[in-house]
Amino acid sequence: MGSHRHQAALRLYDCLLQVYNEGNKGIPKDPFPFEADIQVCLVDAGCGSPLECFWNGNSMIFIMQKVGYVEFTDQMEESQIDDATYISEFAPQKDSGPVALSVTRAKQLISLYTMAQNPNMTHLKISKPVVLPPLWVRCDSSDPEHTCWLGAEPLKNGKKITGISFHTVTCNGPTADITCFASLEDLKKAHKIRHRSSIVATKGFAQYELVRSTTLEDTGIESESNIYIDITWSIVDKILQTPPLTAAATLNIRLESGDPRSPVFQLHRELQFLIVLAEGLKTGVTEWPEPLVAESAVELVQELLNDLKNKLDGFNTSVHKNDAEKVQCDSAAVDSSIKSLFNERGDLDFAEQLWCKMRKSVTSYQDLVECFTLIIKSLEHCEIQPWIHQGSSSLLSKLIQQSYHGAMEAISLSGVTPIQMLLEIGLDKMKKDYVSCFIGQELATLTYLDYFISTSVELQEQVHRIQKLHHMLEILVSCTVFLHFKHENLFPLMQSCIKYYKENPLNEKHVFQLPIRPAVVNKFYQNDHAQIWRVEINSVPGQKEVKTVYQLSTSPPVEHMTSNNPGVLCDTTVNGNTEESMYFITMANCSQCYVKAASVETFKTV
Repeated sequence: MGSHRHQAALRLYDCLLQVYNEGNKGIPKDPFPFEADIQVCLVDAGCGSPLECFWNGNSMIFIMQKVGYVEFTDQMEESQIDDATYISEFAPQKDSGPVALSVTRAKQLISLYTMAQNPNMTHLKISKPVVLPPLWVRCDSSDPEHTCWLGAEPLKNGKKITGISFHTVTCNGPTADITCFASLEDLKKAHKIRHRSSIVATKGFAQYELVRSTTLEDTGIESESNIYIDITWSIVDKILQTPPLTAAATLNIRLESGDPRSPVFQLHRELQFLIVLAEGLKTGVTEWPEPLVAESAVELVQELLNDLKNKLDGFNTSVHKNDAEKVQCDSAAVDSSIKSLFNERGDLDFAEQLWCKMRKSVTSYQDLVECFTLIIKSLEHCEIQPWIHQGSSSLLSKLIQQSYHGAMEAISLSGVTPIQMLLEIGLDKMKKDYVSCFIGQELATLTYLDYFISTSVELQEQVHRIQKLHHMLEILVSCTVFLHFKHENLFPLMQSCIKYYKENPLNEKHVFQLPIRPAVVNKFYQNDHAQIWRVEINSVPGQKEVKTVYQLSTSPPVEHMTSNNPGVLCDTTVNGNTEESMYFITMANCSQCYVKAASVETFKTV
């Protein structure tokens, strides 16, 4: 029996060592098989580890779990496929997420790992023992304690293993019954007894959702947008304590464009039309959206030209600026709540007015050709002398400038030229919209925004950078309208966003963070329930570095946990209260065992 266990420990060590060596070349994306129904993953603890709430290590970790699906291969015999199909009807499928092992099997794997890392186990004949990363095993909560994680972490002195720290995470609930919650004094007393500590320190953590997710337009998909605050403080007084205003807090912002609640939703739709044109230019296929007005594009353009013709005799710059004010910025219909933030531009030139009319009414490539034909003929015959902004780089702007001197180059309205012409004037107009907002609010300088409005890169990249500007505007507007932020908070936030987007591609799933005083936003959560509330109980410095974690959360704390009632699902509101919250109760404990020189196979528990 001992020989069989030794061989199993050696097999596990060899497997983990292979995964570890592969990880030193780069974290593998796919799990490695250990046995027919078990696989192991190598995870960077610093990159969204599923254990970050319960373990504060910063190294790589192994995660072992059950294989969650059956792969069908060409080599499988018909009978095997039938069996696999039968099993798959009752087993989790490939996309169902990680699958846990039984608690009994998890304990066996932890035992084998401990044996392989014990420096006294020389008869395993490991030629060059390596201190492996910690091992964590997903558990199915089938024991009375409802264990969901078991872990083992080597304790080291230099490169020498001196012991093992064993971790256990259990989870119960969800429940709204507060009598099921432990008292802080009981938790501290149990920690002192378990770890023989005379003095303990406590640290609190609470997370509140300030702006919740909603369904994105035309998709039916739940948005992952939310704004939440993480608060930490020392000296916890009681379970579910509201954080003190002296606590340290970080605002976390993840916003996806397309939320119909957004005050700049109309600007988002304008941007989507710009993206449609860019895609059409790239692929040769343009999916024209439904028109937003009853008149045709040709009718609207002809009206604009007729108006300019009628005013030509009294042409001056101020007249055309007044005309622009009638058209207004096409972000026009922005919510009244942010008019002081996103001022409607009253200086739209002819090309921008043209964009405002055409983007609402164009439904085909032929519309483009006919509209630009009307414009070019009017310019050639000197029927209009439209005003345009200096510095405009679009082809249409160049033609207008040439018309001032009575000499225009011949343009063939064929191929991608009409689409490119409309895309260019849209880019010019939207760049000015965004820049006007950021500079007007004293959140950035023109020089600092130059990267986003540069015309030295190709059109597709210019569109990509406009999308970045829009994402930053969404963040700015949400924090202004929903959280009532002032310049002192908006400025560092926007500087952080600009810096990120100068160095990274568009990523609407990125979480932007802002250190903030709780007093700035506490009115949004002081009467609300925390989504996560946690207390850490630590032995004071100078004693063993051990801790107990007690957490309450409205969502399952682990991916592989199943429940018929995964917590309270709230509607999308700011400061949306619920009468009571259903909480999952999670407890994380650890114990440490040190190498006992007189023993061959065991550690000494202390």
